[in-house]
Amino acid sequence: MVHPRPPIHPLPPRRPPHPVNQVLPRSNPSTPDRRLSGERSSPAPPIVVVSHDQADTPASVRNTFTPTNLLGEGTPPRNSNLNRLRTPQTPKDTIPVGKPPRKQRSSRFVVTEHVELEKLPSFSEVSAENRPSLFVRKLKQCAVVFDFNDTSSELKGKQIKAQALHELLEYVATQRGVITENIYPEVINMFASNLFRSIPPQSNPTGDAFDPEEDEPVLELAWPHLQIVYEFFLRFVESPDFNTNVAKRYIDPPFVLNLLELFDSEDPRERDFLKTTLHRIYGKFLNLRAFIRRSINNVFYQFIYETERHNGIAELLEILGSIINGFALPLKEEHKTFLTRVLIPLHKVKSLSLYHPQLAYCVVQFLEKDSGLTEEVLLGLLRYWPKVHSGKEVMFLNEVEEVLDVIDPAEFAKIQIPLFKQLARCINSQHFQVAERALYYWNNEYIVNLISDNMAVVLPIVFPALYQNSKSHWNRTIHGMVYNALKLFMEINPELFDECLQNYKEGRIREHQRLQERYHNWQKMREMALAHAGEKVPPELHAEYPAPPPEDDEDPADVSLDLTGPIDAEALLDESGMEHVPMADLGIGEAPASPQGAHVRRRSALPGDETVMRDLQAHRSLDDMMGGNQRMAALEG
Repeated sequence: MVHPRPPIHPLPPRRPPHPVNQVLPRSNPSTPDRRLSGERSSPAPPIVVVSHDQADTPASVRNTFTPTNLLGEGTPPRNSNLNRLRTPQTPKDTIPVGKPPRKQRSSRFVVTEHVELEKLPSFSEVSAENRPSLFVRKLKQCAVVFDFNDTSSELKGKQIKAQALHELLEYVATQRGVITENIYPEVINMFASNLFRSIPPQSNPTGDAFDPEEDEPVLELAWPHLQIVYEFFLRFVESPDFNTNVAKRYIDPPFVLNLLELFDSEDPRERDFLKTTLHRIYGKFLNLRAFIRRSINNVFYQFIYETERHNGIAELLEILGSIINGFALPLKEEHKTFLTRVLIPLHKVKSLSLYHPQLAYCVVQFLEKDSGLTEEVLLGLLRYWPKVHSGKEVMFLNEVEEVLDVIDPAEFAKIQIPLFKQLARCINSQHFQVAERALYYWNNEYIVNLISDNMAVVLPIVFPALYQNSKSHWNRTIHGMVYNALKLFMEINPELFDECLQNYKEGRIREHQRLQERYHNWQKMREMALAHAGEKVPPELHAEYPAPPPEDDEDPADVSLDLTGPIDAEALLDESGMEHVPMADLGIGEAPASPQGAHVRRRSALPGDETVMRDLQAHRSLDDMMGGNQRMAALEG
């Protein structure tokens, strides 16, 4: 008997799986969730009209600024490693269809509202009693942020905002008594709305770090507005009407932390403006100085021990260089700890070349303040001395010479043995730039005086390396520099020089005798093994062990005879094929600053982006702009 089959009911349709990176909608209904736009259509963003009428201003623009909410409700959350890992799983062989990273981009990912601005009258078109209220309305208008990823959208609003920013800048720079107490929250709110944002991920997050000689920086498309905001804020802080006691309620630790996060921007122009801005805040707000130093230290700790990636290390070190220059004597233990736990470990990061001039300047500033720190600094440099990176080795040699230029003779005596052992290894280096840079020490008059005062200790350490490279080094330039160093030693102390020659000769004889003894012992062991091996003899024992090379017939003492005569500088110091190693930059206080120089200099054979290069060359630092405007005002007056 066949039982009838039950009817088959269709299953309800399955809901699409919950995506891994889906985030619940925000409580703010005006902010659409763009990541879910593929599943359901979102309503069009509301249009907000910002006009000169205060009643027409939306609540999102009229909101008052609070220090604990610098970013506002519509700002996307901060980037983190966890969020970057929460990406949808796709097959590895899927061909990417997205656009490649562009050389210019805007860091604004979320634009919550479509804003239309109405042009406000200029300050010259209204009466004096209406200018304070117009000042506030323009500040609220400039707090509106536009999306610069689409260059053709909202052109009218962008132009109105740029003109309003220029008018605000001129108004603060030329007028007195315009900064009242009610202006401070509006200015800080406008500054935070435009600048405080999540820095986008690196354009090359998994590859090598940014190299200014090979790569081009990623510029911020919103820079036409950001530049004026930075300059306006600096004019605001440096105004004679600026009251620090009122401003400290708004420029507080959260404000500083948000400012420090922007130093990781890939745009060098923004980092240059941030450097000047943070330095002015450090000078104005005494209550924030210790916090700023600790916060910068935390950035360094994360860079050294965790990420080894940060775009603003050079700018932060430049700020600290001027701060260290103003430290009072005697130095506090806090500052000494900063030297040993932050500045010295910064030498071990592989991207040292990006910030080494500023780092060396900070170290030398500490030693000029307290010479007793020299031994700890030099021993720290020797501890982190590179083994296989010749470029870093040249940078270390540059920095050590700067340290020796300010060292006390008593401190030199403490570190001369380990220091010159390392210099001897550098002279023996087969990389000619390393050997050449070490031999340049003998062209420094102060270092030569220190060596001459401690000749009995220094010469026995470096003489073997100098003599070996006088004949055996492959680079002809090194021969001439070695001969100059040997001749200098012989002229300073001929007796000690002859003693070192004799000791070197005896050492060579002892080494040759040791090799001969090892060879004869091996031969005896081989003969005994062959005699007792029987029929099974390993084939290796049939091979003859090579005898040690014969002792060189050249007498080392003959080198003293060669050095007594004149040295043919043209023959020995042939610099035609020599690639000079650039000296280390003395720092921000010794050399003129070049904000764009480090990013224009390129070795790559690939063609560069003309737009990026043009924008970088047109960049001027805030200090130059302020100085130029002050000079123009003086000339007009």
